[in-house]
Amino acid sequence: MTDPPLTARGAATYQRILDAATREFAERGIAGARIERIVAAARTNKAQLYAYFGNKEKLFDTIFSGSLERIMNVVPIDAADLADWAVRLYDEYLRRPDLIRLATWARLERRPAGHLVDEHDRVDDRKLRAIADAQAAGHVRPGDPFDVMALVIAMSMAWSPVSNVYAATAREPREVHERRRTLLRESVRRAVAPD
Repeated sequence: MTDPPLTARGAATYQRILDAATREFAERGIAGARIERIVAAARTNKAQLYAYFGNKEKLFDTIFSGSLERIMNVVPIDAADLADWAVRLYDEYLRRPDLIRLATWARLERRPAGHLVDEHDRVDDRKLRAIADAQAAGHVRPGDPFDVMALVIAMSMAWSPVSNVYAATAREPREVHERRRTLLRESVRRAVAPD
């Protein structure tokens, strides 16, 4: 049995809950998030939130899954140019710092080791196939495609909101971002170049 489609008003409430919960979880994590703050910010009530999402954990799951899909759709991989992909990831972290914060909370509060998501929820198969194809074509260094992907993502996060050195923001001067993009692009290009 599937849930009935949302009315326009219901869809608006649903989206307000998602938006408010995204802010709340990104700022405070799963344990620190409070349903009371979410429903107040979303201008709704607990009964409505629970009707849509079941509980706080399932609400986080919905948001986290959506954030992974957003990264996949907004920043699709180009395995023939992993350096450009890294720069586009850097730019997305500037536009949506909440997305990387959500992943960090999931890492801290749910999965301190291993893959960030369950095997059946992973969305990186397409990326891994693309990297393996680029390796087979001689465009990317040999090795485990997952390790190559993890390295590129880590490099793209060097100035992200979860950096332990410096967290960049979109408000910084354009020339600062351009300098970082150039360094990132050149560094990734060298790191993944075939032997």
